[in-house]
Formats: sequence, structure tokens, C-alpha cells
Amino acid sequence: MLITPDIELRRAEAADAQALVDAVIRNKDHMRATEPYRAPDYYTAKAQEERITSANGVVWLLFEGERVVGRVELSGIVRGPLCGGSVGYWVDGDYRGRGLIPAAVEEVAREARDELGLHRLEAGTLVDNTASQRVLAKCGFERFGLAPGFLHIDGAWRDHILFQRLLHDDPPPHIPK
Repeated sequence: MLITPDIELRRAEAADAQALVDAVIRNKDHMRATEPYRAPDYYTAKAQEERITSANGVVWLLFEGERVVGRVELSGIVRGPLCGGSVGYWVDGDYRGRGLIPAAVEEVAREARDELGLHRLEAGTLVDNTASQRVLAKCGFERFGLAPGFLHIDGAWRDHILFQRLLHDDPPPHIPK
């Protein structure tokens, strides 16, 4: 799917692992204040391929040509009565402020509803990450709580604001209508 005339969003494939490594290395300093510590092996094609092919999530990448300029991940997918998952995302530091992530998250929410049959998406942001909070608000997420000491980021346990978006009101697939 084209997000802009020159930026494409598509589901990641194992073959995209090296391009993703290049992007995370290029953005390591840019993301340090909002990302958890990453062990050195995170910055390898093998580790990124494992994340891409994980059975418990779906990864979408933003591409400008063959260059990865962003990522949206739907992880922790749970079926049954919850039918939900957690959304995470980042954009290359040189591509901030272009509206790429709101457009990509909106597309991921559509796929989560229409193709994966999910009912609910959740996301969390650092309390001071107002840019990410604006993304979630633009995409119809509502704040529903605060998680003290939620993740260890940039050397400390950091509080997160929790958001959710309900995608539909249909019953889970295993329950007859």
C-alpha cells in the first residue's frame, strides 16, 4: 500500500531482514530515549528475521525504494475472548513529521480488523512522548490508564500511558452469533 507517492507500507518478509538491520543501526541514537536496551545480536539479520517471522505477531515495514524508513509491529496477538494485540512503531529520524506513522498505523488497524479478525488494539507510550500520543489520537486510540514502571528504557524503569482502540463489536469467531 502506498502511504505517499514514494513511501510504501508492506508486510515484512524474511528477505527484508538486512534492510531492517540497516535501518535500526542508522536510527540507534534517534530511538535510544524511547526503546528498551537492545543486546548486540538485535542488530543482526538473523535476529531481525526471527522477529519478522515470529508466529505471535505481524511486522509491516515502510519503504522508500529498498530503504526501510519505518516499522509497525502487531505483537502479542491473543485469540479467544480477547482477540487483541499490541501495536508498536517507529519512523526513521529523517522522516519524522511527514504523517507516515499515522497512515501506517491506520492501515495496520484495518488489516487487524478485516484480515486478522481482532477486536482490540493497545499501545503504550512514555509519559513524555507527546509525538507518539498524537499518532495514537489521530488513529482513534483512547487513553485508558497509566502503567508505572512499565518498561526499562534508557537506563530506568519508565511510566507509560496506555491506549486502546476497539475495532468492532462482533463476538469472537469461536462464539456463535
